[in-house]
Amino acid sequence: MLSGLRTKANAAKKGRCKNLIAVLEEPSDPKNIGAVIRNINALGVEKLYIIDSNNIVPDTWDEIRTRKTLLKSSVSAVKWTFVKKFKSTAECMDHLEKNKYVSVVTSPHIKGRTNVILQHGDYTQKRLAVWFGNEARGISPEAVARSAACINIEMYGIIESFNLAVSTGIVLYEITKQRRAYQSIHTRGRRKDPAIVPVK
Repeated sequence: MLSGLRTKANAAKKGRCKNLIAVLEEPSDPKNIGAVIRNINALGVEKLYIIDSNNIVPDTWDEIRTRKTLLKSSVSAVKWTFVKKFKSTAECMDHLEKNKYVSVVTSPHIKGRTNVILQHGDYTQKRLAVWFGNEARGISPEAVARSAACINIEMYGIIESFNLAVSTGIVLYEITKQRRAYQSIHTRGRRKDPAIVPVK
């Protein structure tokens, strides 16, 4: 007989967003990583990739799942969330592009790039990777250059930034909502991906 947690985990797979990966680029605080893992698990994001040249997290998934800091800050969600580590932005981008993922980055408006306000974008591409930058520096120029678009959250206050856990929660909620609605109707997918910015 399956345990209660295993039964719940199996049931949760049905609501998971297939081929959706969240990417953290050089996060500096393990507690923030744990909070993001909690968001990802709760929202049904399939995987988390972490670019970690400073060895903030262990190298393997088995080691990551048992790291006490991550267990505590993720409220044990790390046990049920697939995490893969990369040493550089280039390595991660190469891996994603090889597997035909479209990458979008979260960033304020960047001149010369395709910029889209979060709720105005279409995120139902067959394979999508959503990038979040370092807590202090934000997303790197390399990630921006190799992305399809820059997503930004509308803000109306004096302070125009969110912490990493909040921004991942807001962005991934909108994206998973769209993808889940699309997947419930189009079980066989589509032949051609839509543009991130819908054509008016």
